Amino acid sequence: MKNLLFLLLLASFTSNAQWIDLFNGQDLNNWKVSENPSSFHIENGELIVNGNRGHLFYNGYTPKNFEVHARVKTYPGANSGLYVCTAFLENDWPKQGYEIQVNNSHTDWRRTASVYGIQDTKETFVKDGEWFDLNVIVQGNHITTKINGKTIIEFTEPESVTKGDDARRIQTGTIAIQAHDPNSKVVYQSIQFRSL
Repeated sequence: MKNLLFLLLLASFTSNAQWIDLFNGQDLNNWKVSENPSSFHIENGELIVNGNRGHLFYNGYTPKNFEVHARVKTYPGANSGLYVCTAFLENDWPKQGYEIQVNNSHTDWRRTASVYGIQDTKETFVKDGEWFDLNVIVQGNHITTKINGKTIIEFTEPESVTKGDDARRIQTGTIAIQAHDPNSKVVYQSIQFRSL
């Protein structure tokens, strides 16, 4: 009986977990940059992502079930991404985890909230220059993406993978923000996380 009560209390606590701010609006403490640090800087409490390819990795690990929330604004022709279940990589595009696309008008047709190259949307749900909320929910083998509370993608990871795709899995990892190219400017006002 005590074990059952403990499990119920634990379930109640984790389902109501508080949001944790991963970005403090002042510096990039607890973040690690790959390749081009100058592609990431802070102005007026906002994270400006603009420059050559690079990735900003959070120095922490996510549990199996979690949600990430970002307040984002894109500029015309911009491309970025929010990675989940990933791992630090010194150069190149991250090989582990999944990229959630941030792109409302770039020449790449995969639009914001796509699980990039896995389950994509061609539809644009927000305009450049407008703040929007991007949420990514990872539970079990399932990823849900939302824009301003509206569900865009429901992706269920298959049980088996082809050889070489084992890194592209839901697994223990971290969160990363992508700088795509010098013509892409994306602003992140907040980046938050909570356990589910």
